[in-house]
Amino acid sequence: MKKTLSIILLVVIMNLILVQVSNLSAETIAVLPFYSLGIEEISIQTAESILKNEMQKLSSMQIIPRDKTIAALAGKQCTETMCAVEIGKELETDLVLITNLSKLGDKIIIQYNLIDVNIGQSALVDNTTSLTIEDLEVVMKRIAISIVSKKPLEETAEVGVIMENEGDIPRRRSARRTWGVSFGYLYPQNGYESVNDRSFTIDFRSSYEVKNIAVGLQLASRYGFASNIFASYLFSKNDICPYAGGALGFHWVAHNESFLNGTMRGDGIEFIVNAGIRAFRTYNFQILINIDYAITFNDYDDRALIFTIGLLK
Repeated sequence: MKKTLSIILLVVIMNLILVQVSNLSAETIAVLPFYSLGIEEISIQTAESILKNEMQKLSSMQIIPRDKTIAALAGKQCTETMCAVEIGKELETDLVLITNLSKLGDKIIIQYNLIDVNIGQSALVDNTTSLTIEDLEVVMKRIAISIVSKKPLEETAEVGVIMENEGDIPRRRSARRTWGVSFGYLYPQNGYESVNDRSFTIDFRSSYEVKNIAVGLQLASRYGFASNIFASYLFSKNDICPYAGGALGFHWVAHNESFLNGTMRGDGIEFIVNAGIRAFRTYNFQILINIDYAITFNDYDDRALIFTIGLLK
């Protein structure tokens, strides 16, 4: 019995030690009073309270009491990094958060700056928009996640904390749609009845761009008919944008022998690797220069290089 009690006591002591070590290693943060323009004080205080509560739920951060923070400010406003560093040193805290809320029409613009006192510079700077006063609750929860994880706001979306402006698909998180036509030549490398004959090709494509990724559907006429789903990585946001990617689909290759020999199949799954350049990407049209290496998994083992040039809009 005594041995059992000793083990239980030892476990309790170890847990207490672990808690103390955790508390010692936890970051401390001073949340400066929110600064606002055109917003009633009760809404500001409520938003600040929600933010602090959410930060405490999400992490072991120790938040400096509000009265100590106000005393350190000594009646002055602090909206710049250097000022926040001085306040942080006075309060002996690791982090200081500056938050500004400004009304613009019916919207509220929220800007926040998380300063690392130890290195004397910002660890995270971001902003967002609340479409209504009521939406501030969700916005504060998202900002709390952003601060605790030290990630930009757009990387912290979670089910249950989607802001109103993120649900407005035409304005936010909407993909840019492009469509266009390209033409050029297919150069057989294997199969296609004669590896020496090039063939005219034309394709139509429709795609969506999200940041540096483009995905879409391609329909092509080349030695028959092809239909592919493609994806490309766009290496630049400038007017000259190299890209690389691939496609997977189906190709019905028109082989004359297939009409004579019923045992040979000309159709099959098509796999493509490609690269190219999109010119004038920042305009409402783009010039597309593309080269594909296409493999059709059929009885003829058709392989080809395909060079095309076209327009996207």
